[in-house]
Amino acid sequence: MTTGLTLGAILTVVGLLISFFVWRRKGLAYGLRGVAWSLLPLVAGLLGLMTIIWQAVVGIVGILVGLIFNPLVWAGVALGGLMVVLYVASGFMKAKGIGVKPGARPQDKARARTEGEGTPAAGAAPPAAGQVNAAQPKKAKAPAADDDFGDIEALLRKRGIE
Repeated sequence: MTTGLTLGAILTVVGLLISFFVWRRKGLAYGLRGVAWSLLPLVAGLLGLMTIIWQAVVGIVGILVGLIFNPLVWAGVALGGLMVVLYVASGFMKAKGIGVKPGARPQDKARARTEGEGTPAAGAAPPAAGQVNAAQPKKAKAPAADDDFGDIEALLRKRGIE
């Protein structure tokens, strides 16, 4: 009990000194607030709570020191860092299309469908020599996979640029 009371008294005196300098610098309201907070360790010491607080602080510091010097903890931290790096790298690779199989992304599936429409049918005969092909209407391009470029493509088609 006396150890906790002594520690509380010492912390209170230090807090009162700091409160005095705060009062001189910022004014009476801040100084009084500092005095109120400075009395807290003395109250804890008088109630016998300072010993419990001291044991809690020593316990937490002991746990942290044990974690810092434990190689298994550092292995876990290293693996966690590697996990984050791999996840971020895979996100960049997906965005650039690196290492992604064709048809795996929805954009690739849409592109494969639109490219398949422009090829001639397997049983269609080529035009005979000397025949002029009848003017075939142009097929409208399929909408792009990215909606961001849809407005730009529409503007270019309007101006006659394709």
